[in-house]
Amino acid sequence: MPEVTIRYFAAARAAAGESTATAQAASVKELIGTVSQGRPELARVLGICTFLLDGERVDPSTPLTDGAQVDALPPFAGG
Repeated sequence: MPEVTIRYFAAARAAAGESTATAQAASVKELIGTVSQGRPELARVLGICTFLLDGERVDPSTPLTDGAQVDALPPFAGG
């Protein structure tokens, strides 16, 4: 199974309590489930995030390859 890095931003970083994590996952959806297991607040925030895979927007069904980098971007507000 591929080992990937997830980078958390804004509210996702606050919910995770860290800025990055590594996990083994075959898809973005599996990655979300793995890193948020037993962490309901992180699961909630990741449920509303946009995900980038190596800088390109992807959906949860996107497959992952070894060494991939996934960014979790919650909705931003402000002005």
